[in-house]
Amino acid sequence: VIAMAASDAQKRWELENSVEHVDSIYNYDSAQHQKWVAEKPWVSDPRYFKHVRVSALALIKMVMHARKGGSLEVMGLMQGKIDPTHPRGPCFIVMDVFPLPVEGTETRVNAQAEAYEYMIQYRDSCADVGRTENVVGWYHSHPGYGCWMSGIDCSTQMLNQQYQEPWLAIVIDPVRTCSTGKVEIGAFRTYPQGYKPPEELSSEYQFIPLSKIEDFGVHQNQYYQLDVSFFKSSTDAQLLSLLWNKYWINTLSSSALVTNAEYMASQIRDLADKLEQAEGQLVHHSRSGLYLAGASGPKAGGSKTEESQLSKICRDSSKVTRDHIQGLISQIVKNTAFNS
Repeated sequence: VIAMAASDAQKRWELENSVEHVDSIYNYDSAQHQKWVAEKPWVSDPRYFKHVRVSALALIKMVMHARKGGSLEVMGLMQGKIDPTHPRGPCFIVMDVFPLPVEGTETRVNAQAEAYEYMIQYRDSCADVGRTENVVGWYHSHPGYGCWMSGIDCSTQMLNQQYQEPWLAIVIDPVRTCSTGKVEIGAFRTYPQGYKPPEELSSEYQFIPLSKIEDFGVHQNQYYQLDVSFFKSSTDAQLLSLLWNKYWINTLSSSALVTNAEYMASQIRDLADKLEQAEGQLVHHSRSGLYLAGASGPKAGGSKTEESQLSKICRDSSKVTRDHIQGLISQIVKNTAFNS
């Protein structure tokens, strides 16, 4: 019964994150990879890469590392290859990851000399055991405030794209991952300096804390987001089963309402701050004559901006409510299953 429950939990996680089963992807041709890199097709097309494929084990390693960091940001590197011939467009393939010993704060990570020495030693050790995949990018965490690129992230990614192409950035939010049960992940590449991206529809909506909105808005046109999918091999499947058999009881016994209580409270405080800010701006517009209830014409233009801001707050509050209801439903189902 225990083994069956663990298997069901693993299958549900794989379905929620659309994990594809494939073995051939691990075939690595170093000469072919170097040929593709030498051609540098991304120089003429700033949006050359369209897609990222991440192995299930690499994904779990990143999430566990980010979760261990708590409220502090963590950082690591990704190993893999590129595939310009993929049907969905040129893509990165992330086969494995390894964490770096870096100094993290709640807003940034700082790589010191120790981290660079560790990185070189790790790559040499991989080569000694026949692991010839290249380092293809870096990952770091945004605990509780979504997957996007800050100004520092953009500067770091631009520098690496200039000297270490092909290079990818991945951001993971471990807090939201635990809150929803689905991995909150984003893959990004920056545009070259001076490049003006074409106007496009806004990406998928996400909850951005008030303290981060300015940084998010200023830099969102300096990078673009890639689609992300996941895969596993036969060996991965065995390792995943071992992990699930070890941790599924902890997962089943945990409560999202308790685990994410602090995060939920911070979201509600953030909503209150946003409402207070919107109310203050409405009062300011009203006193200055820029907002007249029921008015038409140019003077009523300010109300549209405020309505848009209020609609965003409504979406934020709806998301918080959905997450909370999901946690309540989970607890009710567990109570019915085990206590009835």
